[in-house]
Amino acid sequence: MHAGQIAKFPKIDLQHLGFRATQWQRMRSERFRKPIHVLSLHDVIILTKPEMPNARQESAKVGSGLISIIVPVLNEATSIERFLRCLRERAGDAEVIIVDGGSSDGTFDLARNHCDRFLNAPRGRAVQMNAGARGASGDIFWFVHSDCEVPRGCLQQIADALRQGGFFRIRIPNERFVYRLTDSFAHYVGLLLRARFGDHGFFCRRTAFEKIGGFPELPLMEDAEFFRILRRLGRIAIIPSRLISSSRRYEEIGPWRLTLTYGLIALLYLLRVPISVLTAIYRKTCAFQKK
Repeated sequence: MHAGQIAKFPKIDLQHLGFRATQWQRMRSERFRKPIHVLSLHDVIILTKPEMPNARQESAKVGSGLISIIVPVLNEATSIERFLRCLRERAGDAEVIIVDGGSSDGTFDLARNHCDRFLNAPRGRAVQMNAGARGASGDIFWFVHSDCEVPRGCLQQIADALRQGGFFRIRIPNERFVYRLTDSFAHYVGLLLRARFGDHGFFCRRTAFEKIGGFPELPLMEDAEFFRILRRLGRIAIIPSRLISSSRRYEEIGPWRLTLTYGLIALLYLLRVPISVLTAIYRKTCAFQKK
């Protein structure tokens, strides 16, 4: 910094910066006209203004980005409060958005005090998740099913792993062998085939979601289609911590029946069989009560 440059800031306390009077006088001489290190006004402010105690913490918060958790629901009165209490306990810093597809069992009354926003949208998981994304404030979207339990430390794990998008592994809390086909064997098949489904809790940057155009509003396989396009944008993060996924749907339909139906539909999807055909198979074998 030149002496002439310092002269432009008459209110700066030079003794506070460590200069003695004799140093200031020498700096006015021709000998010290040559700059040693040029400081900007921003540098001077940092040198003279004490750091705010929460500045680093706030900077980290802004840098990591707010995570919006988007949850599509339909007639979830029996489990929605338990799910949201767990979510608040383990992901309390996130924005929680519930998107209802026309529940008739009082889901709204049970959920509205446990979430940041409660939205209504036409029935259909893709339609509901897109509506939630439009109403979200976060830089990162995390799409979670309401019949799961998120792991502890989930938000930090997402922040640490995220590039463009990713997913969690899942675990069905039942020791029967058939469930290992779903939460273990199917995981490695999915890695081989580069496919994944929505019960794994997809997360992605807002920019990636907008680039994709959101979930394709299909009656079935909207999650697989979304993942297929997301994978093209960059590396997909796989978080080994498990989402605990309810076995309720399996028990209602029959674990072997549902597992084999999912496997057949996934295979036909990879063979590019039309979605309308897959939807017809699902409706016939799984009653298609709610999606």
